[in-house]
Amino acid sequence: MQFIKSVKNILVIEDENSIGEMLKLNLELENFNVELIANGKVALQKQTELDNFDLVILDIMLPEVSGLDICKAFRRSSAIPILFLSAKGTTVDRVAGLKLGASDYLAKPFDLEELLLRVSILLGRNRQTAVTLEKVTIGESTIDFLTYEVYSSVLRTKQVLSKREIDLLSLFSRKRGLVVTRDEILDEVWGSDNFPTPRTIDNYILGFRKLFELDAKNPQFFFSIRGVGYKMQ
Repeated sequence: MQFIKSVKNILVIEDENSIGEMLKLNLELENFNVELIANGKVALQKQTELDNFDLVILDIMLPEVSGLDICKAFRRSSAIPILFLSAKGTTVDRVAGLKLGASDYLAKPFDLEELLLRVSILLGRNRQTAVTLEKVTIGESTIDFLTYEVYSSVLRTKQVLSKREIDLLSLFSRKRGLVVTRDEILDEVWGSDNFPTPRTIDNYILGFRKLFELDAKNPQFFFSIRGVGYKMQ
């Protein structure tokens, strides 16, 4: 299928025919170009064509290849926004999807107006915060913001990070040397619909120290500023 790139193009991967057709119809009424795929194995073949799309709406329960596996594969080659749809709406399921790099998660049954709003927000966020950083070096490791990978020149290993980890590292990289407050992190990385505890952010910082620091107990790069926020030096 050929799309005009000036119009926003959305890839919908949904095996329930009624939901898939409903999404296609209503998104097209909002002036989006939509390609609908109902099979996980077929959808996986779109990995090499993601540059043609601006957003992926992805069901988790799919025949042949699951949405989780598709998300993982897509994240190896693209930072395209991915909105998960799932009949499983538990916190565990949401966290699993977000850890794989999903940008947002909506449980079925969902309100059409809410879905359209989330689509609009994801497309707007993608346009406003288009990747300006491609690679950043921290110590002996290099972050590739396009592939979500961290490469260690010492260990000669690669590790794939989650979407939230990449977003947080992007924020720190853009404000290197400056103190980033908890409120700023919550606003830019978590958004207004999520309310993580301060301990949640602390856990991400601890994870970064284990990943980038030679001695996590005596950090050189990631610092906690008591009562204020954090800083990447």
